[in-house]
Amino acid sequence: MSVALNLSTIKNMLPEEIELIAVSKTKPNSLILEAYEAGQKDFGENKVQEMAAKHDDLPKDIRWHMIGHLQRNKVKYLIHFVHLIHSVDSKRLLDEIQKQAHKIDRKVAVLLQIHIAKEDTKFGLDEQELDAILKEKSTYSHISFKGLMGMATFTTDTHQIDTEFAYLKSLYDRIQSRLDQPAHLSAGMSADYPLALNHGTTMIRIGSAIFGHR
Repeated sequence: MSVALNLSTIKNMLPEEIELIAVSKTKPNSLILEAYEAGQKDFGENKVQEMAAKHDDLPKDIRWHMIGHLQRNKVKYLIHFVHLIHSVDSKRLLDEIQKQAHKIDRKVAVLLQIHIAKEDTKFGLDEQELDAILKEKSTYSHISFKGLMGMATFTTDTHQIDTEFAYLKSLYDRIQSRLDQPAHLSAGMSADYPLALNHGTTMIRIGSAIFGHR
């Protein structure tokens, strides 16, 4: 099955208001171009160096999303072109984004990543850290706070995933009025996006169901 056909199948199943991020990490430019030519403009990467190289080589109207853990010393390499950083998981990272965005006088859109999984390997803020950041929101002159992101536990236990997505949605509902509008909730990947749709996600991140497995 082709990338274009996979994309079409998924988009036909999604509500019209859901934004689809095609996760293109490790995928060659040829497959990304195939998706792009089929109308896909939003692509997600988890490594800064790979995303920067693809940005240099591929059409300039592609919207690049940083969806992986972002190290502070790498922020300067994507700050001039990234469309949305999904994975702001600490105040120190937020401070670095503000610093680098201020240097080039660009307002950068971010999502605050919430730790919802039962796995210690997942990154993210807890509820108290989220509230502390939002209290200082006005001090981040070069950041647009566009919503929350969360990654559920990698498990076949759908009840657990449901519980985690429900918690993320409850946080989102509580703080949505304090965000820059329109706000987004980024949750759901190839294996669990139907569950995320049940819990109000506005943005899903799908890789293998579009590009196939590595």
